Amino acid sequence: MFGLDQWLMHFSDGTTLVIVLVVAVLLGLRHASDPDHLAAVTTLVTNDRGGATRLGLTWGLGHASALIVFGVPIVLWEAYLPAGVEQGAEVMIGLVIVALAVWLLLRWRRGAFAHAHSHLHVPPQRTPWQAFGIGLVHGTGGSGGVGVLLLAAISSHALALAALVLFAGCTAISMAVLSTGFGHLLGRPRAQRAFGRLVPGFGAFGLCFGVWYALGALAVVR
Repeated sequence: MFGLDQWLMHFSDGTTLVIVLVVAVLLGLRHASDPDHLAAVTTLVTNDRGGATRLGLTWGLGHASALIVFGVPIVLWEAYLPAGVEQGAEVMIGLVIVALAVWLLLRWRRGAFAHAHSHLHVPPQRTPWQAFGIGLVHGTGGSGGVGVLLLAAISSHALALAALVLFAGCTAISMAVLSTGFGHLLGRPRAQRAFGRLVPGFGAFGLCFGVWYALGALAVVR
């Protein structure tokens, strides 16, 4: 994002163990703040404020699993997903964000957020497996490929694999921390009182961003 990944990798020459691993950690922490990640997880947490940490962590584990599964062949053999598969995953990311936003707006329309403590009477809307699957889709496509490509440039395969695992793991941990913070914020009494008025904004943003992301993957918009 904004060339920050490339800037971080400039601190590593691909030969110094400590520097490479530190850069991988920083890439993972930074990667969690990508807009598509934040849009998806924010909508997940908004749908289920009580399970913010669980949803953020399971999303992150799904994302990390995909990064490792598809990143290892890139690091070891420079084997990439077919362009059509990668594009399909990117489109799916946008559609998932749209679906989450629509579900949030439907729940708001039905009055699920009409009272400050309504979440106490509404069962969780997302299971950990659903969050894991959404993270899996994000890891298959999305901007994670940028970080993996940068790590693939490291000359030592063993070092590159270690950096890949750290990159994926730190992304998962960072997303869990961000989700926890967001859920804690929404749990504050003042935020709860305003939450019902903010839900349409969250939903509209997620809907617009998801449509834009899917169209961007299809090269309809830039």
